Amino acid sequence: MPNDNPLLLRNPLPRFGAIRAEHVLPAITWLLERNRAQLDRLLAAPVATFKSLIEPLEDAQHELACVWSQVSHLNAVMNAPALREAYTACLPLLSAWQTDLAQNEALCRACQHIAATDHELDATQRRVLEYRLREFRLAGVALEPQAKAHFKELMQQLTQLSAKFEENVLDATNAWSLHVAQPAELAGINPGIIERARAAAGDAGGYTLKLEQPVYVAVMSDADSSALRRTFYEAWTTRASDQAPQEARFDNSSVMEEILRVRHELAQVLEFANYADYALATRMAKSTEEVFGFLEQLRVASRSAAEQELRELEQFAGAKLAAWDISYWSERLQRERYSVSQEQLRPYFSLPRVLDGLFDVAQRLFGVRIVERRGVPVWHPDARYFEILNAAGAPCGSFYLDPCARPNKRSGAWMDECVGRKSMSGPTELPVAYLVCNFLEAEPGQPAQLTHDDVVTLFHEFGHGMHHLLTRVGYPTLAGINGVAWDAVELPSQFMENYAWHPQVLRRIAIHVTTGAPLAEATLQQLITTRSFHAGLQMLRQLEFALFDFTLHAGYDPALGARVSQVIETVRARVSVIAVPTSNRFAHSFAHIFAGGYAAGYYSYKWAEVLAADAFAAFEEAGVFDPVTARRFVDCILSQGGSRDALEAFVAFRGRKPDVRPLLRQHGIAAQV
Repeated sequence: MPNDNPLLLRNPLPRFGAIRAEHVLPAITWLLERNRAQLDRLLAAPVATFKSLIEPLEDAQHELACVWSQVSHLNAVMNAPALREAYTACLPLLSAWQTDLAQNEALCRACQHIAATDHELDATQRRVLEYRLREFRLAGVALEPQAKAHFKELMQQLTQLSAKFEENVLDATNAWSLHVAQPAELAGINPGIIERARAAAGDAGGYTLKLEQPVYVAVMSDADSSALRRTFYEAWTTRASDQAPQEARFDNSSVMEEILRVRHELAQVLEFANYADYALATRMAKSTEEVFGFLEQLRVASRSAAEQELRELEQFAGAKLAAWDISYWSERLQRERYSVSQEQLRPYFSLPRVLDGLFDVAQRLFGVRIVERRGVPVWHPDARYFEILNAAGAPCGSFYLDPCARPNKRSGAWMDECVGRKSMSGPTELPVAYLVCNFLEAEPGQPAQLTHDDVVTLFHEFGHGMHHLLTRVGYPTLAGINGVAWDAVELPSQFMENYAWHPQVLRRIAIHVTTGAPLAEATLQQLITTRSFHAGLQMLRQLEFALFDFTLHAGYDPALGARVSQVIETVRARVSVIAVPTSNRFAHSFAHIFAGGYAAGYYSYKWAEVLAADAFAAFEEAGVFDPVTARRFVDCILSQGGSRDALEAFVAFRGRKPDVRPLLRQHGIAAQV
């Protein structure tokens, strides 16, 4: 092993301060060569057992995942040309390895032999084998050599296309800025954002606004100028498209067309009718009909509420509203109705106070204590490192937190795996996670201040983190979020959102950053009431995204092409109650389905939200911090990873199959089901 490459010297944490772009390709190349040689040696052995074959493979894949996680993470949070080039160069190599592994007939036969003959395997080991055998089938292990090679080529193309899609979105976002001459044009916007815009303008004077997510959200919600809102709306919803004001080279139109073509062809090589059918082979939902039926059920339940909400909003505004006016007038109506403003609440939600409250929730629910450790190498001064201690005071995992937006950092919020849990024959390796958000940067000398929406986002990502960090599964393939059905993986994250709305938690975290005064009880109760504010409109918005995604993949016709615009227009005509301009190209930056893991799976957010609301209902029945219920939730859901079927795990916790009604009640929507 090269002894001077920091990517290969994890002990046990990444050496972020030492990693450079030139380290990436040599490290990945060396690991892949080692893994291929090791696989040949393992398969040459006369007898294959779980311990002699599967465990070494788990080790090899684990080490590769740990190294690659450092690279992909840095590419997302500290994107730079040299790193991006190195990252992109590795994608086809990794794709080829994964496909070769999943198409290896000798390895498949060995796994089948172990599954059939080793009667001493425990349930988790059998699940590991079942998972691997399913991966063999879905990678075309039984295909003829020519078809197998074609499948491998398609997978490599798809990996590179997805990376290109995300690069275009990031570049288009970074390329846009708006110079505003007069402060009056920025009326209503958070003063901190205005001050940063003034600083960004420098000697030019005036104000320079970038298309960062917190800035966009603030403009759309708070800017009094409809013209400014329209400018930002059009810039945001046309990013990386043929309608964008940025350079045409960022246009994702042809990239999307190719992604959908390749996905469809890939599915057909394996004799699936379409990519949606292929994707459902690993999900809780078992058919396209089931998914469409589920989404239609929610559409019917929420449509009338959404129509009424829009009528009320336009009556309040005294005019028919354009798409860029909805958030602004919604915020004003919410303020009038509930005396609650997201921006005005910022001083009450300082990041340190919110983290203290969040960690207290984790301790009360899961019996863990979270302690910050300083001196750990990180990639940016904003990043922090926390260790999780169990009830006995022993470490059981850790995580990095990177909370605030900055240039060259991917927008949105996410949890990702840094290190997966591994506990087989050797010493146990504890899980490590990345928690990444894009909150508004702190003022000098002040802690970052969050909106309540930001608080919900932080609790959401922390829920993913708990799923990854509290696993008891020792095999990396199934530990944490790995191996979990994609339409169930959002259950822990959406479950945790409930605590960001709970009065006990809000009373602890909503303390004014300067005065130390708690948020007035009346305001706190009003904030809680806003959870169901415009729930119908919010539901339809998510259903629009989910139906667009699923229709796009289930209905793809190679003779007609992607028809992205036609599909979204058809879906909007059926689902949406808000008219959008014809220039809107939201799909061109819809990274969840074109560059993330949600292709033919965006419905998973709503599917898992049903599971989460129903799970939380069990806590409401017993007490939201009831230790018995919490222990059962850990035992049945959080600790299981992919070692148990998602539906079986839910039934074990809840005592029955999921019910959609708790979700509708939670959002104040009458249950028309």
